[in-house]
Amino acid sequence: MAAKPGVIPLRPLSLSDIFNGAVGYIRANPKATLGLTTVVVVITQVLALILQVGPLAATGELGALRDAQEYSTGALLGSVLASLASVVATALAGILLSGMLTVVVGRAVFGARITIGEAWQRVRGRLLALIGFSALEVVAALVLVGVVAGIIIAVAAAASTTAAVIVGIVLVLAAIAALAYLFTALMFAPVAIVLERKPIMASIGRSFALVRNHFWRVLGIRVLASLVAAVVAGAVAVPFSIAGQVMLIGSDSAGPIVLATTLAAIGGAIGQIVTAPFAAGVVVLLYTDTRIRAEAFDLVLQTGAAGGPAATVAADNLWLTPPR
Repeated sequence: MAAKPGVIPLRPLSLSDIFNGAVGYIRANPKATLGLTTVVVVITQVLALILQVGPLAATGELGALRDAQEYSTGALLGSVLASLASVVATALAGILLSGMLTVVVGRAVFGARITIGEAWQRVRGRLLALIGFSALEVVAALVLVGVVAGIIIAVAAAASTTAAVIVGIVLVLAAIAALAYLFTALMFAPVAIVLERKPIMASIGRSFALVRNHFWRVLGIRVLASLVAAVVAGAVAVPFSIAGQVMLIGSDSAGPIVLATTLAAIGGAIGQIVTAPFAAGVVVLLYTDTRIRAEAFDLVLQTGAAGGPAATVAADNLWLTPPR
């Protein structure tokens, strides 16, 4: 029987091993998972709520939260700028949270716990690389979308609208397939940045190399995990959203509108708190499983597990072990 010092057995993992491990590390270290996620998500949601309500409150147009047609030009501009700021803040918070949870999962593989402070110490030197990688992903996606849009516009100008529609359908489907491939092939890059402490380009190459022979397995498990997380988050958020909509019935005053918006934000926050650690755990454990299958990495992990939880600080360096 394979050794199991932590949340997973040190052998090639099944789907149930990965999902159980993604739940098990949360139960084993709730302060560094749910506690950390709660802090990050609550701060982000409060900021997003302020940015959403603030511009409308300043212009006296809170009713636009219920009816988008009521937006004035000034309120619309303020709302768009606030939304952009909220997206940036949410993205940065997500990068930080994902990086720190990656460290927590890395320790949980050896059966050890880690504090939020220790996780921060390990990830803070990798934040710029994580942000840089995320920015590259966004730029690559925008370039691909821009190229597709440019070709469609050029075809419409040179030929006809019908030809542009036909070409557009083909190109859009191809772009979706390309984006799915790229985001799958790059999925392990942030983990390599944090656990293997590689620079951005080396992490990208590392992710491509790991995924190359395991693409469909990686894609299938990631999609399934995303569906599970979405269903759970939706189930948690729906009652809050319904309660908010009920409060808006027959009311035009600012109080119920703000309260309904707040309830929706609370529902979304709870959904994120419940599912974000699970999603991060699946990615790191899937990365671990892929290394085990591609590099016999379970033998390396067993050397760290042999020292017990007390040796896990030194065992962190085992993630740096080069592929065989």
